[in-house]
Amino acid sequence: MNSTKSERFERGWEKLKEIDGEAGEKVIESLKDISPDLGTFIIEYAFGDIYTRNGLDLKSKEIAVVAALTAMGNTQPQLKVHINGALNTGSTINEVKEVILQMSVYSGFPSAINGMNALKEVLKERQEHGIKDEIGKTATDTTQINRLKLGEQELSKLDSLQVERLKNAYNDFSPELVKFTLEYGYADIFSRDNLGPKYKQISTIAALTALGNAQPQLKFHINAGLNIGLTETEIKEIMLLMTVYSGFPSAINGINILKEVLEERKEGK
Repeated sequence: MNSTKSERFERGWEKLKEIDGEAGEKVIESLKDISPDLGTFIIEYAFGDIYTRNGLDLKSKEIAVVAALTAMGNTQPQLKVHINGALNTGSTINEVKEVILQMSVYSGFPSAINGMNALKEVLKERQEHGIKDEIGKTATDTTQINRLKLGEQELSKLDSLQVERLKNAYNDFSPELVKFTLEYGYADIFSRDNLGPKYKQISTIAALTALGNAQPQLKFHINAGLNIGLTETEIKEIMLLMTVYSGFPSAINGINILKEVLEERKEGK
């Protein structure tokens, strides 16, 4: 790279190499003819300013980005870069699969199907380059368990009062919605035990922030993240990371919801 580049650029380039230098270089090269400035800003801001921050580890950042890009659904080339990045920074194949599978709850099955196809392509390319990725833990089979009861248990782990709130809000109007939310969202998906609970909330918070159209749900999952051990700093870092992938408005909205949650928790609401 050009030795006259700024210190931010150099810092960002080194960080990008930790994640996926080869794919990153291809992106920068592809922009040279049309907008080299965009390439510079990507390195300086995304990787020099944001990725070098210490509040959230690289594995968590890449899990958040895979979730967000899968949820947004129109970012296949970038998603492939960050699937590579997730595998390069410590995620197993099954952990990446789990992040993508989880998005079926928040952005629908088409986005999850596209995400799985991107992962399939990435794994094939990595195998062709002689890279052997760790498969990781397989989820425990829960098919013989009462799904509704299991869903209630899983949701209650995040907030002990949320099952009651859900039933009070929708049982009279759409009991099917309550049933499917608990059975699919929480029994089938959230109960799976091959992705840690913190990573599940990191994925969900990132995706809902990026989508930008589910503020009550984002508020719930920020609370849930804090309840299961995420820190205020880690959630702030997710929001800052989303400035890169879904823009400043979504990140500002996310920060405002985090601020609201923290104020309510301080007041004991």
